[in-house]
Amino acid sequence: MFFGNRILPSTGAYWQNIHRLRAALDAAEAVIVGAGAGLSAAAGFTYTGERFQRLFSDFQEKYGLRDMYSGGFYPYQTPEEHWAYWSRYILVNRYMDPPKPVYPALLALVRDKDYFVLTTNVDHCFQKAGFDKKRLFYTQGDYGLFQCTAPCRQETFENEEAIRRMAAEQKDMRIPTALLPRCPHCGRPLTMNLRADGNFVEDEGWRRAAARYEAFIRTRGERKILFLELGVGYNTPGIIKYPFWRMTAQNPNAIYACINYGQAVCPGRIEKQSICIDGDIGKALEDLR
Repeated sequence: MFFGNRILPSTGAYWQNIHRLRAALDAAEAVIVGAGAGLSAAAGFTYTGERFQRLFSDFQEKYGLRDMYSGGFYPYQTPEEHWAYWSRYILVNRYMDPPKPVYPALLALVRDKDYFVLTTNVDHCFQKAGFDKKRLFYTQGDYGLFQCTAPCRQETFENEEAIRRMAAEQKDMRIPTALLPRCPHCGRPLTMNLRADGNFVEDEGWRRAAARYEAFIRTRGERKILFLELGVGYNTPGIIKYPFWRMTAQNPNAIYACINYGQAVCPGRIEKQSICIDGDIGKALEDLR
């Protein structure tokens, strides 16, 4: 396997790579976008620093939390405290828009192309920006969905009304007990539809999206495909990064492009087919336009 080959960092002048990527985008017969957490961070959905302190200063003071992410794993003593944290977390990261127009900038670049988006992000930013729902595959779930903790069946439930009510009615970092979400079928507690363990629910919508992505890959063959990877790290490289490398190596007409701070790399085997830009995703997308 070529993953064992040397991994090359971003090379070449910034503007030279921007022009190469613009040319690759123009020439592409299909574009497959692979998006990770770095894309939403570039859009302003940061989980640390000023945004965390502004939105969760009370939780920070009481529980000693350092960022939003670690707060999701804190062993709260009661489900009322747990959902006070998570309802606010989901409200600000799913039902509010990111402060920077990075997603609309990306849509402007691919709107008229034959595109598909594969993402590990669960914040729904693509649909909120206007991307075609049938061209999106959220592999790891959606903050906007509940599922049964058992789960008693492969079904998810829209949660916006419940989340907004929990966030509005919480006091002293607790929600009213009556608002604790429960499965309408078996009565067990509900949880977020996030791929955290073997209980992740792949509902009908998830399976349809997976089938559409598989069909998109299968039917584009060896066309001029641009694999555009944005903000993907190494937490789950087997979902986007490694498959993009493999499919680029298998297709002599493909181009692999990666934009990421500090992690814009490619295997030596596909170096001549790669464009790696180590920099801010938002700036790069605007410069491409």
